[in-house]
Amino acid sequence: MMGNLKTIHYNKAIVSGKLEVPGDKSISHRAIMLGSIAEGKTTISGFLNGEDCLRTIDIFKLLGVSIERTGTDVSIDSPGINNWKTPTEELYAGNSGTTARLMLGILAGAAISSAVLTGDESLSVRPMNRVTNPLHAMGASISSENDKDFLPLKIEAESLTAIDYTNPVASAQVKSAILFAGLHAEGTTIVREKTISRDHTEQMLSHFGAEIQSNNGEISITGGSSLSGTNVHVPGDISSAAFFMVAAALVKDSSITFTNLGLNPTRSGILDVLRNMGVDVNVMNESAENGERSGNVTIAYNKIIPTEIGGSLIPRLIDELPIIALLATQAEGTTIIKDASELRVKETDRIAAVTNELTKLGANIEATDDGMIIQGPTVLTGGTMDSYGDHRLGMMAAIASLITTEPITIIDSACIDISYPAFFEDLEMIVGK
Repeated sequence: MMGNLKTIHYNKAIVSGKLEVPGDKSISHRAIMLGSIAEGKTTISGFLNGEDCLRTIDIFKLLGVSIERTGTDVSIDSPGINNWKTPTEELYAGNSGTTARLMLGILAGAAISSAVLTGDESLSVRPMNRVTNPLHAMGASISSENDKDFLPLKIEAESLTAIDYTNPVASAQVKSAILFAGLHAEGTTIVREKTISRDHTEQMLSHFGAEIQSNNGEISITGGSSLSGTNVHVPGDISSAAFFMVAAALVKDSSITFTNLGLNPTRSGILDVLRNMGVDVNVMNESAENGERSGNVTIAYNKIIPTEIGGSLIPRLIDELPIIALLATQAEGTTIIKDASELRVKETDRIAAVTNELTKLGANIEATDDGMIIQGPTVLTGGTMDSYGDHRLGMMAAIASLITTEPITIIDSACIDISYPAFFEDLEMIVGK
């Protein structure tokens, strides 16, 4: 797609100022989901008005939940999952893998006769079997016309039984779908993780009153808990902030402070990597609300050094790896990213896409089966970069324009609205344009 072309160039513009990035996407999704499952009124502050989260709202409205939005505040009044209405039209998840996969777990235990879950062209070729397989084992009725586990999928009401499941991949989406199904299954459902994944679902379930326990990668939830509406505050999304963190790390004399930034330990791997690469990182004023830590973070330029990223660090920064790859092009030496094969089944194959687009600019980067090898530093030139309709690749391309010798033209820059509708406004603000 050649629409939404945007050409920018901020070569060597010093990054400075204070910024509060939009609300966390993962927490926003889950706040809507739990507020709709629970009976009564829920209020959410700091909600992310991105396309993915709005698709989640649309789905629950079709299930009979009253949801009203005013700016970043959301009011939910729900009859509770046992009193939802059977939808008369398809439930459309758009391009949101989080919406689709978590809704499979939620709908499997819902008191509705049936529902059909659909997505856009991109989402319809992303695998759902890693979620549907354990849900089938719990007794869920999930089927497709093509006998394959791709959207559209039909979910029919069935009684669910608890499961003891070892998650073969570090996937919060798989874990969350099983826990949501376990909320309405008979018995105690256990999910075991070899590598810890982000824990927003566990935190949110606990906040709404679910009987859930988590200990060293073993999470258990007992079915039958009735959840009650409550208040939820959504902190800023560290995955969105990561792009501006790297912007400050790339340009000499730059420094930026983020306020009200989510600092959940299962998501803050970007801060560890920046420190390992020599960047100045300072965390201040930490606090916690509804189980989620937040605080202020200042990032300042320093000489960039290479690093190796893999193992248990990967699930804590999986969405930040494209922008980290850009940073690595300016490190003096070889940066290795490994154990990140999950990148190949994101909105696009991010390993192939990042390698292709940075190579166009002159980067010395090589794709591996599960990551990338990047040699630096290299001078990046400019030209046309394809976002592949992937918001994180679009933002990576925009940040690259801070260090390229020529302008960058981004194909389909509008995809950035998925997670950060005001991205370009904030970029112009911090570079003083």
